[in-house]
Amino acid sequence: MKIIYKDGTVAECPQEEELHVLRHTAAHIMAQAIKRLYPQADFAFGPATDNGFYYDVDLGDTKLTDEDLANIEKEMKKICKENLPIKPFILPRDKAIQLMEERGEKYKVEHINDLKDETEFSFFQQGEYVDMCIGPHLTYTKALKAFKITQQSGAYWKNDKNNKMLTRINGIAFRNQEELDAHLKLLEEAARRDHRKIGKEMQLFMFVDEAPGFPFFLPNGMIIKNALIDYWREIHTKAGYVEVSTPLIMNRHLWETSGHWDHYKDNMYATKIDDEDYCIKPMNCPGGVLVYRSQPHSYRDLPLRIGELGLVHRHELRGALHGLFRVRCFTQDDAHLFVRPDQITDEIMGVVHLINSVYEKFGFEYFVELSTRPEDSMGSDEDWEAATNGLIQALERLNLPYTVNEGDGAFYGPKIDFHLRDSIGRTWQCGTIQLDFQMPLNFHLEYVDEDGQKKRPIMLHRVCFGSIERFIGILTEHYAGKFPTWLAPTQVKVLPVSEKTLDYAKQVTETLQNAGVRAVLDESNEKIGYKIRQAQQVDRVPYMLVLGAKEAEAGNISIRDRSGETTQSSLDEFVAKVVDEIKERRS
Repeated sequence: MKIIYKDGTVAECPQEEELHVLRHTAAHIMAQAIKRLYPQADFAFGPATDNGFYYDVDLGDTKLTDEDLANIEKEMKKICKENLPIKPFILPRDKAIQLMEERGEKYKVEHINDLKDETEFSFFQQGEYVDMCIGPHLTYTKALKAFKITQQSGAYWKNDKNNKMLTRINGIAFRNQEELDAHLKLLEEAARRDHRKIGKEMQLFMFVDEAPGFPFFLPNGMIIKNALIDYWREIHTKAGYVEVSTPLIMNRHLWETSGHWDHYKDNMYATKIDDEDYCIKPMNCPGGVLVYRSQPHSYRDLPLRIGELGLVHRHELRGALHGLFRVRCFTQDDAHLFVRPDQITDEIMGVVHLINSVYEKFGFEYFVELSTRPEDSMGSDEDWEAATNGLIQALERLNLPYTVNEGDGAFYGPKIDFHLRDSIGRTWQCGTIQLDFQMPLNFHLEYVDEDGQKKRPIMLHRVCFGSIERFIGILTEHYAGKFPTWLAPTQVKVLPVSEKTLDYAKQVTETLQNAGVRAVLDESNEKIGYKIRQAQQVDRVPYMLVLGAKEAEAGNISIRDRSGETTQSSLDEFVAKVVDEIKERRS
């Protein structure tokens, strides 16, 4: 595949860059199509993304419909057939501004003015359309073979809520139609698994206009949430953790000391109490620090592993909210470990083993990223180097492959991030381990070492689930609502075929419930076929017991699982099997 750079050089595209160049070119072709259909369009940014491309555009008062998006895609195909050459050129600053002003591109002019150190700017032209861009691009529009417009949404100019809301038009592009069809099939499967849809069907959680971004967990959802919390507590007790609970609201001075006020205040909610500023916690770590600081410690006390299931609140833009995946309050399964320098590597390895056991429990594969120092950070170069090396040493001792994500660490330290791969191949960032020299320094944390001298501990921040709410959303989509028996809100549904077998069905239900199984009796007057469909397709119950006259007379049961397979069994054998499955938390 030939590509052209901003200096006019034409070359073969490196294979690893092909999709990026295709999608970047697709964004330009889409912008050209939009401009043809809506001459008043004023363009902001239009980058390639991991899965496709988008363009943010100011269309004035025009609101696009699905039919309008289809027409834009149709015009894109027309532009591709025209096989327009894509040619670069470079202009000095004053000429670049003049060109954009002449073309009515006020957002591009503003962008040029923001780039104060640049003296010249590159542009790419295809037919009548000109776009400011650094490239590279395909050499002809016909080289774009497979693409589709997928959706529209709102986006603030420069991602600033104080600026105008623009229309973001998204699309996807691939090397060929086969790849595009495969991706569309994946999107269809993802839509079928959408946790918001399944959550509503299974009555797991809800959102209301009175509390945007604040999830309400319904009884079925609370069963899942509490089952995850019980599991969390069990494995952490075995791993030598203690659990604490810290306040939801704490004084602003605490957040200034921790560094959150300077680095995170735009995402924090604040209030006044007794004429003083207080903050609703966006993170649990300062509370964990105060717990450590509340009493003196010896080197023999370390490592100290403190866990907390803390409810945190973070301000997210309303347009970014997305079911349980992006909310304004969530339960973070935090732990803060206070360790001596000689314990860093072993403790990180212990955390990795714990996180690995959790992900294996749910059948997740994962890969690891090491995120290094960001521009907006606190602390000395020496501390950052020591912290980063500590994480690297642990990863190398574990023989755990990792990639480096430059500049994406927390403001107080580098981190290891765990990215899960779900059953349809999507990835989710969940677990994290962060090494922190700064907070112990800021809060003057100490322990008395073996030599009688006061030393400063190192702090490890870590989560397994990340956010319990988000993890429930991920699990919902991973399993398509067909949760393992130990997590399922209803584990067994008892379905009497008729009124004649209702008494026997009640006895079976009571036996299951007495054994600790979440069993529900369907006493409705619906036909058995409807009851089965409701239990299997909507409630997604692991086991359905269909009880007719034959089962009632013999005193046994007919078991139907979610795949539709039916077997016969005695009730005692089934109860023992299900209880064992739940106890072992089989997935």
